[in-house]
Amino acid sequence: MNDQDTPRPPPPLRLLGEARAVFELPRLLMSAPSLASAPRGHGEHVLVLPGYGASDVSTRVLRAFLRRLGYRPHAWELGRNTGHVGALLPRVIARVEGIANRDAPIFLVGWSLGGYLAREVARERPDLVRSVVTLGSPVVGGPKYTAVASSYRQRGVDLDAIEAVVEARYAKTLRTPVTAIYSKADGIVDWRACIDRRSPNVRHVEVSATHLGLGFSPDVYRIVAESLASPPGA
Repeated sequence: MNDQDTPRPPPPLRLLGEARAVFELPRLLMSAPSLASAPRGHGEHVLVLPGYGASDVSTRVLRAFLRRLGYRPHAWELGRNTGHVGALLPRVIARVEGIANRDAPIFLVGWSLGGYLAREVARERPDLVRSVVTLGSPVVGGPKYTAVASSYRQRGVDLDAIEAVVEARYAKTLRTPVTAIYSKADGIVDWRACIDRRSPNVRHVEVSATHLGLGFSPDVYRIVAESLASPPGA
């Protein structure tokens, strides 16, 4: 990995650019006619996971879109995403088990940290997960290369230790297909931290959107629809 590929926290000016997220919802509404032709589902279950600090409210629009396409989307129903991966992971696995008991395997779609959790569920229980789609999810360094790194440090969190834990997880290969959506305009998660160079079945797709706008971007919605409709191994 050369220096240009090395993740680093997003610069402050890029964080200011997150204000542009307010334009994504109007773009989504204007794109509704074209999105109506997106590939459709056939009743498959999709669990949608929110990002750090967010709740199911943040994924309501995305879940409504998936429902209109013919999927059966589910909220994660775990309240606000606290960022405590060690505590959250077994609870998300239990949630997936509950849904997959009806129709396994299922799809997982995760925004930011929610995407990281989705990947780790698939790593632990590949039998329950058909594929994963991540939106601006840091898969390198944990919070170390994000705009919230300083808040973690102020709370006394050892970011190097978290990075080591994230790295150690790669010892168990993630074989479930993953579509990793990222943006170089992301002001919260450095886009380089979204690139998985270790797992064999990851497809990276670049979009132009802010981090906060990823959950409302019509470009992202079309990629999500195409990814979920793709045959296994495509």
